[in-house]
Amino acid sequence: MSDCCTPGHAHAPTLTLAPPPPAPPASRVARQLLRLPGGRFLMGTDDPEGFPADAEGPVREVAVEPFRIAATTVTNAQFATFAKATGYTTDAERFGFSFTFGAFLADEIAAVSAPVAAVPWWRAVEGASWRRPEGPGSDVTDRQSHPVVHVSWNDAQAYCAWSGTRLPTEAEWEYAARGGLEQRRYPWGDELTPGGRYLCNIWQGEFPVLNTGADGYVSTAPVTSFRPNGFGLYNTVGNVWEWCADWFTPGEETSRAMRGGSYLCHDSYCNRYRVAARSSNTPDSSTGNIGFRVAADPA
Repeated sequence: MSDCCTPGHAHAPTLTLAPPPPAPPASRVARQLLRLPGGRFLMGTDDPEGFPADAEGPVREVAVEPFRIAATTVTNAQFATFAKATGYTTDAERFGFSFTFGAFLADEIAAVSAPVAAVPWWRAVEGASWRRPEGPGSDVTDRQSHPVVHVSWNDAQAYCAWSGTRLPTEAEWEYAARGGLEQRRYPWGDELTPGGRYLCNIWQGEFPVLNTGADGYVSTAPVTSFRPNGFGLYNTVGNVWEWCADWFTPGEETSRAMRGGSYLCHDSYCNRYRVAARSSNTPDSSTGNIGFRVAADPA
């Protein structure tokens, strides 16, 4: 499943990485979070479009305590503030490479970047990181309001420690992503494009050869693109996968859960832009379509 959605370091040699240095809290981030009341809701799905192997179901009633969560995923500008304040080096920067969608690469970068065997549209790009999403020669100067990508679960944890926040649990994430709607497929209802309107950033066209950009974007979109859900959260499906606090499979501490799908999701191969959909990757893995959103306990 991670082969389908996001390649990880299972596809590359394993390196031993030093833990990130401690960093001071920045409570301003936590003060900007939305306050949600919590309560009981129906988590998961038995939708025929779902993937039973991903443990999306069965539908079950889950209780969530009151908590706070960000309206958006963490942006490049926000992550840059953290990196400047702490001197933090991400896992991608330490490994020396990250995974990037091949069609985004300059010809000279593509020529020297090995495709991933199982999913050749992904390339292992030397020098790719959150600062240089498409490798050497690229930057995020014009993407300050876009979600930070090429960040691992470990990197997200480091940002949370600095900002006085934490990653949401899967239950919190799904409760928040649903925006108060009971058992709907998407944050706005059951129809993907009601009235012909595009409400999220996913692949439009034929994957992986043609993205028409009919929804306005072919890569990441600014974090406040499209309308928010009923709780005020933006882009809880599409745009970028979002790390959650949980292990993907309880008792098997190998991969961390991710939710929400990304701009590369398409119904022909990765129909995981539904609020109940799940995916995973190893905690040290990073790609050009994984980001994160922060949460916190009640103040």
